Amino acid sequence: MPRPWEANPCAGFKRRLGKSALDLGESNNGPTCPDIWELDNGDVAVIGRDLTHAYADRLPSGVSVGHDERLVIIPGIMLSTAKADIPDA
Repeated sequence: MPRPWEANPCAGFKRRLGKSALDLGESNNGPTCPDIWELDNGDVAVIGRDLTHAYADRLPSGVSVGHDERLVIIPGIMLSTAKADIPDA
């Protein structure tokens, strides 16, 4: 049975949501900065630390991470500053 949503690997980056990790003091200007981006198809790309294995045994009831998915952690301040860029449903 196909899933109702699939990520489109051809979607391009449209705009950053919120501020960069460097602007927020969450990066030392290295190549490994967390980030949040809106894609040109409306989906959202999140760049962060892959902690899938660290959280695997502690997921809340009803939460699962599929074989082709990863649990990614970003600094909370990044999502807070992105709030103004995220439209209401």
